[in-house]
Order: sequence, then structure tokens, then C-alpha cells
Amino acid sequence: MFIPKRIIFEKDSLEYDAAKEILDRFGGNNNIEIVKLTSNKMKQYIPGSDLSSQYREGKKTLVVGVKRGLVFQTCKPSAHYQLPLISGCMGQCEYCYLNTMLGDKPFVKAYVNTDDIFNQAEKYINERLPEKTVFEGSATSDPVPVEPYTHSLQKAITFFGKSEKGKFRFVTKYNDVDSLLKLNHNGHTEIRFSINTPYVIDKYEHYTASVDKRTEASIKVSEAGYPTGYLIAPVFIYNNWREDYHVLLQDLSNKLKEGPKAPVSFEIISHRYTTTAKNRILKVFPESTLPMNDENRKYKYGQFGYGKYVYPKEALDEINEFFDKEIKELFIDSEIKYII
Repeated sequence: MFIPKRIIFEKDSLEYDAAKEILDRFGGNNNIEIVKLTSNKMKQYIPGSDLSSQYREGKKTLVVGVKRGLVFQTCKPSAHYQLPLISGCMGQCEYCYLNTMLGDKPFVKAYVNTDDIFNQAEKYINERLPEKTVFEGSATSDPVPVEPYTHSLQKAITFFGKSEKGKFRFVTKYNDVDSLLKLNHNGHTEIRFSINTPYVIDKYEHYTASVDKRTEASIKVSEAGYPTGYLIAPVFIYNNWREDYHVLLQDLSNKLKEGPKAPVSFEIISHRYTTTAKNRILKVFPESTLPMNDENRKYKYGQFGYGKYVYPKEALDEINEFFDKEIKELFIDSEIKYII
């Protein structure tokens, strides 16, 4: 669970019960600074003398706000739309693309006008009838660490559980899922877990749950009947990478065999980076050992109009062949959605 160093309540947010509950929970804690804004000037309350310190102070900050614009962003290929309940993440993963998207002070933000958000989601669902409409809850966030006091996922899962044509999905690197296990989801919410080798997690995924805790949580949600998936990302090629990823998949397979028999899905994404991301990462994490040598990569233009440095074709073919073979052998009823 994310315990912030400071909580900033945006103007008008305390008119909502969800904001009042957060204030009631943390307002008596002398170790947490409470700021109630009367204007829109917020970032002055997040300290930091340089990019690195601003980043870390931002990561310790929770902003409670009201979602004003209700035009949802598209979210291809994983879903039709983003569901804007939470933005930001307490994790400090060195490779995360959000490093380039959430500004100098990447705070966690929870929106408290969830009824407005779900009403807008209903409009999008009705516009696409009779087709199903899928919403992604973690396009710019990991909503699980704040769930114990925002209850945003609980509300979303219950909403989509009653929807005939609306589907919901999100991914997490955390394990605080117990409050979700007894909800009436009706199989309309897919919960995915981002997993990786202990080498990658220890080296690059700071302030996240261990792979063992993530897989244990995934067993719980699968036993609760949720469609369950695994996102292995980013995949790094390093000494003994094949052995490490084999152990990761073998251990997961063994745990799943002991638990539910429902099929699971996999999404595999190799490591890639942009020049902008690289420059920012090295300012925030000056001692980073992320493999970002441009000469060892291939430059590839993406669908959003900018290029990324990806592994060369030979390496990508190795990754594809390895994971395709391993997953098909270890997870008989699984679905591989993509390996890229």
C-alpha cells in the first residue's frame, strides 16, 4: 500500500465523499503533510532542487482531484479507451515510459468523481453497441497501491460486472488485491500481473513487490474467477537471460498447476527506449546500468510518429522463439497475445 509523504487536495475535491474518506484516514498522521488548495497552483508544494530530487518527491506525493475533461484517450491495441481513475505510480522503475510523460514531479493522482467517469464510460459503451467496449485502467498508472483507500478498482469492477457490453482490464506490479476477491465481477474484468526475473526486478524495478508476491496475488485473483494475464516486460537480454526467464516461467507454471485450472494469457514486450527517455532516465538515475547503447540497437519508427531503439532483428527472433516455445510447453491452455 502506498503511504504518501504528502497529500494535496485540489480545489473542490473535498466536496466528494471519496476525498473526505482519504482525509479522515490520513489527516491525523503527523508524518503526512496535508495541503488543501484554494487555487490550481499545486507543484510549488512538491519540493526538489533538481530533476532527481523532484522525481523522488513527486513519487511520494498523492494528489486528490476532480477529473474535469471527460474525453477518454484511446488505448490501442490493448483496449478501446483508457479509464482515467488513477494516474502515476509509486514505483520507481528505471525504464518506465511514464518518466517522459508525467513531468518533473511525477505524483500519483486519484480522481474522486468516479460517478462522472463511469457515466462517461457508459456513453462510450452505448456508442459502440452491439460491439463490446474494453477499458484499460492502468495506461498511465498502477492503481493497486492506492486501492485500499481510493476503492477505485472496487467501484470499476462492480460497475463493469453489471455491464453487458463493457469490459475492464488493468495490470499491476503489486499484490494488495484482497479487497477485490469477493466482488461480483462476472468475468468482465481481466487482471494482469507484470512479472520479470529477480535480476531485473532487483536492478531496475525499485519500490515494487517481489515476483513471488505478484505470482501469489495472481493465484488469488484467478481462484476468484477473474480472467488472469501475465505481462513479461520489458524482456532484457543479459548473461543467463534464457535460464532466468525459464526459471521464472517454470515456477509460475508449478504454482498455477497447484491452483486454478483456468487458462491464462501472456503479453511479452522486449526492452526499447526513445532518445528523450534515455536522456531523462540518466538524469533521474545517473548511476543506471540500463542497456541503452544506441549502437547495439536498431532504430524503428513507431505508430505514434516517433522512433525507438529496439533490439536487432536477430535478438528479437531469439526472444520470440524462446518465449513461444517455453509458454506453449509449460502452459498448455494459455494464450499468447503477442511477443514484440
